Amino acid sequence: MTFRTVLALSAAVLAFSAGTFVVDGASGVGAAPASAAEVAPDTAPRDDPARVTTAKLKRVDSIELDAESLVFRRGEKTVVEASMRDSRTTVSLLNRLLGTPSRTQTAEGDGGACFPSGTTYTWGGAIRVAALTTPAQAGNAVEVRVLRDAVRSRFGDDVELTGPDGVQVGDDIHDAISDAPKADRMSFGSDEAKAWQLLLEEGWAPEDDADAAGTNGVSALTDDTTVTVLGSPMPVHAQRTC
Repeated sequence: MTFRTVLALSAAVLAFSAGTFVVDGASGVGAAPASAAEVAPDTAPRDDPARVTTAKLKRVDSIELDAESLVFRRGEKTVVEASMRDSRTTVSLLNRLLGTPSRTQTAEGDGGACFPSGTTYTWGGAIRVAALTTPAQAGNAVEVRVLRDAVRSRFGDDVELTGPDGVQVGDDIHDAISDAPKADRMSFGSDEAKAWQLLLEEGWAPEDDADAAGTNGVSALTDDTTVTVLGSPMPVHAQRTC
């Protein structure tokens, strides 16, 4: 894979604000245990998802990343849904299901002029949530990246991690890329090393400068046609750098 491809993939994985493509300059910060009390300030009223019982959470066998929420499921049944506008509830539910994450703190401007301040939580190297101190312009209070197809829960069970329509890290989505309109896909690679971003589900209302913001939602990043990352918000064809 070329340096250009690696750079593009790394930037898209680690971008913290909608429409931002920058390389993580805080990767050397030491990880520390996090607790629910250390989550960024509330950005939405606490509601029913925050009060789902431990017994119900224990039955969750999959988490689906949608454009604007994380959906916790048992089979086909939705157990609870966490809005990405509510950082506290999102992180709290993941803590309760997956256990204590590693944590890094980001001050405004760390890693580049476009970096917002916030706290990034990672569970089992599989799911990463950046809780923003101030919600992004699109309205999201968190950014989510799924890096594996499953993660172990604190109860000892495997929890599948998916995107819309069951897409997972490790899947070959050649046909979906080929069939997608050009507006929903973007190539990062070269003839020798292909890499794609494919919009799986649109979300987040367009901002004032819709052309510069691109089309936002949940996207898959690939190495050739194999999914390596699922992320939201992750705009396609964003022309701005911040």
